[in-house]
Amino acid sequence: MKHTRTLLAATLALSLAACGQQTASLPGTSPVALVPGTSDEAISGAYLVGFKQGALSAQSLSEQAAIQAQAIAAAGGVMTSQWAEISAAAVKLSPAALAKLQGNSLVEYVEPDLVRRAMGSRSGTTDAAPKAGLSSQGLRAQALYSPSGEFTWGDNALRVADLRTANYTGAGVAVCVGDTGIDGNHPEFQKKIAGYKNFTGELNRDDAYKLNDVSHHGTHVAGTVFAQYGAGTGAGGQQDGMDPNGVVGVATGINLFIARVLGDDGSGSSSGIINGVKWCASQLKSQGGTQDKVVISLSLGGGRASKTEQRAYTDVYNKGVLTVAATGNDGAAVSYPAAYNYVVGVGAVNSDLAKADFSNFGAQVDLVGPGVDVLSSVPVGQGSRASASGAGVTFKEVQSADLSGKGTVSGTVVKAGDGTGTAGANEFCGTSTRNAALSGNIALISRGNCSFEEKVANAAASGATGVMIYNNTTGPLGMSLTNSYSIPVVGILQADGQNLVKLTPTSGSVAVTSADYEYYNGTSMATPHVSAAAAVVWAAKPTLSNSSLLTQLTSTAKDLGTVGRDDNYGHGLVDPLKAITGQ
Repeated sequence: MKHTRTLLAATLALSLAACGQQTASLPGTSPVALVPGTSDEAISGAYLVGFKQGALSAQSLSEQAAIQAQAIAAAGGVMTSQWAEISAAAVKLSPAALAKLQGNSLVEYVEPDLVRRAMGSRSGTTDAAPKAGLSSQGLRAQALYSPSGEFTWGDNALRVADLRTANYTGAGVAVCVGDTGIDGNHPEFQKKIAGYKNFTGELNRDDAYKLNDVSHHGTHVAGTVFAQYGAGTGAGGQQDGMDPNGVVGVATGINLFIARVLGDDGSGSSSGIINGVKWCASQLKSQGGTQDKVVISLSLGGGRASKTEQRAYTDVYNKGVLTVAATGNDGAAVSYPAAYNYVVGVGAVNSDLAKADFSNFGAQVDLVGPGVDVLSSVPVGQGSRASASGAGVTFKEVQSADLSGKGTVSGTVVKAGDGTGTAGANEFCGTSTRNAALSGNIALISRGNCSFEEKVANAAASGATGVMIYNNTTGPLGMSLTNSYSIPVVGILQADGQNLVKLTPTSGSVAVTSADYEYYNGTSMATPHVSAAAAVVWAAKPTLSNSSLLTQLTSTAKDLGTVGRDDNYGHGLVDPLKAITGQ
């Protein structure tokens, strides 16, 4: 296991041990400008420079920082952030400046500043045909764990009701969520946010109680950690079947800090994330803050390693922080930062405790958490709730498309037609396919052979007032679209669609309305479950070090898959109650 090699081994000594200093922030969100002609994660013109640690040990830390800054300036670079305690900095470099800096004898390496992205999304997929990915699975098809009252299926898998009864809520421990921000006005948080800071450089995103979480990802993650018991918004903002009081987080007593390290598009830079992580660690009393214990929760990542990131995570670990990160959603190797030493890697399981098909795997998986069809908060009014009916039947398992229009439409449901799809399949493919019979009516279309975007665009251009797309396999159908539409667009179950198409034309309805909660999938959703569980255990056992805490979590986890630790589940599903009580 990764952390027996590192986290649970002797702590590495850092040659520099003082607080870093941040200089100019990176302008904008930075991650949009990738290296031209490549598809990798390097940000054009942006680099991280690592100086040889210990090379200037005769000088004070401030003197070392000054010398390093001078080296960057002498090469023609512009320093945007400096982290003196890890002998590193973020810089902007021309090709000539890059070459000159690489030739400096004090420099150990110069590497790209990388893009990191959120590791979760709404329950949907952009694929025309089903495949491994962010497909909805588990919650509705399985019955091992299910929601009850405010407790989500994830809460019940972690025995949160029992934790609350025993007053294990994480009180006294801080969880610092590094993500896309938060809607601090959501009733689930009761304006109890302990601290917030924006590290993306985006303007007008500096207040937790004003617009900052455009992506919605951060509010969802934070709700899994901290949604308050009995604090929901009432029936108007609920998904179907929800408790009127909303949902409850795993650790309602923690002190919640938010580092906005991902921007409006859900991406951020390595340098911005390092700044956020260091700010989270600065909340410790030992670093001049007010907190005894800090857990950092990072539902983000990317495929390339960074020496500077590893230095940063080692540094905050040595200060006493426990960092928890998502392993990724590619069904492949564990992403970074979850794959680093001194970071707890978290995979995702569904409500039957089977590995989610998208969850990355490998030796760096330490624990798993609930990550499929996870219900949590999103910015108020920015979520979507969907319903549909046809031929007198109100359908279940209806999901709205990303970027669907809001509204309620009643009228005649009409089969869209085959287009260039498989004969008889009603797939409505072909970029110029139109059907005049759809004008003023609701289009009924089958999934398959072309993108959701193409189907919806064809229906909208044909004058449809709403769209229902039915699945071509079992399970709920979620959709992500590229463009926004003014008409409501929903996905329905295969059986409902196949039955309805035989009856067309017939009466029906489609509705997409606002909601304050949504179902998301991803290792992003598993990570806050584990982060919050760690905080609850740490609060109950405050004498544990971060290393001992991890040992407690891994040794008491519910073993899944192959007996013992394995690359799919790590040590298993985190079990905070057993970690505290042994039962």
